Amino acid sequence: MVEAQPPRHFESFFVPGPTEVRAEILDTLTRQVIPHREPEFEAMFARIQAGLGDVLLTGRPVYVGACSATGFMELGVRNTPPGRILALVNGAFSERFALVAESCGRQVDRITVEWGDAFDMDAVESRLASTKYTAVTVAHCETSTGVLTDVASVASLAHRHGAMVLVDAVSSAGGARLTVDAWALDFVCTASQKALALPAGLAFAVASPDFLERARRVPDRGFYFDIVQYDDYAAKNQTPSTPATALLYALEAQLGDITREGIERRWDRHLAMRDATIEWAAACSERRTLDLHLLAPDGSRSPTLSVLMLPPGLKGPEVRAAVADRGFTLGSSLGELREESIRIGHMGDHTLEGLARCLHATENAIAELAERKNIRALVLR
Repeated sequence: MVEAQPPRHFESFFVPGPTEVRAEILDTLTRQVIPHREPEFEAMFARIQAGLGDVLLTGRPVYVGACSATGFMELGVRNTPPGRILALVNGAFSERFALVAESCGRQVDRITVEWGDAFDMDAVESRLASTKYTAVTVAHCETSTGVLTDVASVASLAHRHGAMVLVDAVSSAGGARLTVDAWALDFVCTASQKALALPAGLAFAVASPDFLERARRVPDRGFYFDIVQYDDYAAKNQTPSTPATALLYALEAQLGDITREGIERRWDRHLAMRDATIEWAAACSERRTLDLHLLAPDGSRSPTLSVLMLPPGLKGPEVRAAVADRGFTLGSSLGELREESIRIGHMGDHTLEGLARCLHATENAIAELAERKNIRALVLR
């Protein structure tokens, strides 16, 4: 017999996706489903469209799919006209976008920088000027490193050279400033389980009128990820195929709360949590005489998550385990960063007060492990 687990208190789960979901949002999942080709569903979908438009600051339809954001990355690529694609790669998920494009038979060139580095926009423009590209793929927030890229500048450079920009906004939308229409972003995709603080299982996308018009002339778009179908159905407050209705209940409820908070105030709250994490890392390093620092460079740090580099001798998995013993769950790092860092997700419905408790527990865990291992940093950054 499996022993029942005690309920987890809110604001103990600081993973950069999936994020903590409030109990009242989870409660909406128990409602009975409704037929999705009926007026009741269409009225709900219209309300959802309005709420998503306010989050993404777009007047365009927001497509909703019962899949992960990776699926909508493929939707973007499959509906992009033929031609070479330039992928801006600075971590695991921007590399995934490049791999998705290659798996769809596209010729992909990469501009690759070290994990934790930001892109040199002059280098991006130089590449765009030297080769004809149909589109550029870029992660707004690279979830593996916590680096935020200026996608408005990327879009401006791409358009100057006749290319469109496809944006992965998975860990930024709803937490970092993102204005789809004002920044003239051609295609943006995101998902439910990060800064929107919802269960996983929904993907969202927006396409510019130009992207949609070009997509109509793309042969072999496929069926499930045909963006023209998505647009035609969205005009009727519908989805092309069976929606995840229970997840839409949760989405509608959460969008109502986001509207009441206001997207600008939500962005400000995320910035405050980012800044608190930056200040804590510096103060903790000094207090404990340990070399602790954030991976992302100043000026490119995401409001939604931080990658904390640990002093030599401490390992990410052991730090996470020690923090878990104190009641908080942090994210494991990816790739070569897994052993030498941890990820702190400060996104969704988290607060400064809850984050402070998490950081306090993290500092105590690090200090105890360092004491046990007799680790001291002689040189601090």
